[in-house]
Amino acid sequence: MAAAAAEVGAVLSGGGWPVVAPPPSCSLEEPPEPARLRRNTCYVVLAVLLNEEREVLMMQEAKSECRGRWYLPAGRMEPKETIVEAVQREVAEETGLQCQPLTLLAVEERGPAWIRFVFLARPTGGTLKTLQDADAESLQAQWWNRETPHLPLRAWDIIPLMDLALQYQASPAHPATLPAELPCALICQRLLLAYVGSSDALWVLLGTAGAPHLPLAVSSMAPSGLGNRLLGAVRPLLQECLPHPGTAAHIQGLLGVQHLGKEPGVSDGICFNIMATIRGTGQGPTGTPPELQSKAFLWWKVEDGALRSQILQRLNASAFIPMRS
Repeated sequence: MAAAAAEVGAVLSGGGWPVVAPPPSCSLEEPPEPARLRRNTCYVVLAVLLNEEREVLMMQEAKSECRGRWYLPAGRMEPKETIVEAVQREVAEETGLQCQPLTLLAVEERGPAWIRFVFLARPTGGTLKTLQDADAESLQAQWWNRETPHLPLRAWDIIPLMDLALQYQASPAHPATLPAELPCALICQRLLLAYVGSSDALWVLLGTAGAPHLPLAVSSMAPSGLGNRLLGAVRPLLQECLPHPGTAAHIQGLLGVQHLGKEPGVSDGICFNIMATIRGTGQGPTGTPPELQSKAFLWWKVEDGALRSQILQRLNASAFIPMRS
C-alpha cells in the first residue's frame, strides 16, 4: 500500500497525483470525452487583491453590456495557459498591476460548462490603470474600501467573495493551496473518502483495479450532463460502492485541483481532489466501516500515525476549499 499512502499524502497536502484516463471506476456508458477549452467547457478565473488598508482592487468594465460598472478582475482562461497564468494575465490586463496568487479561495460552478476559480492574491508591481489607459479590457481600476465612493457593481456575486478573502486573510480556513500543474484530459474527481472509527481508527476507500488507488470519477461532457460537474460524477460513484440506504457520505470540500493545459484538446481537463467522510452507517461491527457492495473497492486501514493524524486534523478543522454548485 506504499503507493496508495503516497497518493493520499500528495492530494492531502494540496498537491496532485497523475491521472490515468479513462479511470477504471468510470461509470459512463460511453468512453469519456476529453475536455476542450472554449468548445465543451469554459474556465473562468477571478482574483481578490487586498492592500494594507484591507481595500479591494476593483476594475471598471469597458464591455458595452456593462460599461461603467465595477467588478473584481476576472475573465476566461485561454488555451495553453495554466490557471495561475490566467489569473495573472487578467489582473494585469484589467488593472495594470502584477500579482502573486496566494491560494484558491473557492471553486464555483454556475450552469452548463462554466467553472470559476477564485483566488486570493497580492499585488507585486505595475501601475494602477487610469482612464487615460482605458482599452477594450477595462476603463480603469481603483482600490475600494467597500463604502466610499459608491461603486455601481456589475453583479453582487462578488460581495461574498470579498468577505471570504477578508476572512481568510484574518484567519486562514485551509492551508494555502495553488493548482498542481499536472496534465489531465478529462474533467474528473479524485475521491478521498474516509471512515473514522473508535479511538480514531481510520480507513480510506481505494479502488482495486491495478495497484490500489484513490477512486476516480469522470464528468460527462454531453450537453445533458454539463451541470454540477464538481459533484455530479462523485455521487454515482458513492452509490456504486455504498448503496445501503443507511450509509450517508458527506462531501467536506476540495483538497486541491490539478491542471496544466499546455496542449489544447489534449490536456484541457481538470482533476478535482475531493474529501468526503461517512457518517451514520449503522453497518458492520462497532467502529468499523460499512461493508462494500462492489469488489472494485476496498477499505484500507491507515496504520501510519503521521498520515492518520494529518487526515484527522484536516477533518477536525474542516480545512477545505469550498465548492459551490
